[in-house]
Amino acid sequence: MVQKTNSREKRKRPQPTPAQAAYVNLLSAADQTRTSFEAIVAPFDLTGQQYNVLRILRGAEPDGLPTLTIAERMIERTPGITRMIDRLEAKGLAAREVRPHDRRCVHCRITEKGLNLLKLLDQPADEATDATFRGLTEVELRLLTTLLARVRENQQRN
Repeated sequence: MVQKTNSREKRKRPQPTPAQAAYVNLLSAADQTRTSFEAIVAPFDLTGQQYNVLRILRGAEPDGLPTLTIAERMIERTPGITRMIDRLEAKGLAAREVRPHDRRCVHCRITEKGLNLLKLLDQPADEATDATFRGLTEVELRLLTTLLARVRENQQRN
């Protein structure tokens, strides 16, 4: 008599290490979170990264920031910060200015139109954040924040 083996038995793989499981879960959660947030900003002709730049610029008011400082503060690093500022400027959401004392350094500021757009997005963005973490207690959120900060600090050392 021939016994059938189920497909799981045929595909036996070693169990992932705790680090491997954490890595996959971290990337998967980040991707799902990013995708759901992109759905919020897309109707406003924005990407998540452009939204991040606008938030950075709002926080830098009234002085604005140099382009490279914006790039350093972004959640997701991007080599195309100049092109991103170009797009925001073309939409009237950001403006550049060359400072007379340092012509090599270009400062960026958020425009009134950009501020108004962020006001429209503040509530939906806050609601999305709350929904993402609705299943966690405040203690769990604090622990998650601490653990993720440690992961990030470790990566910065490497």
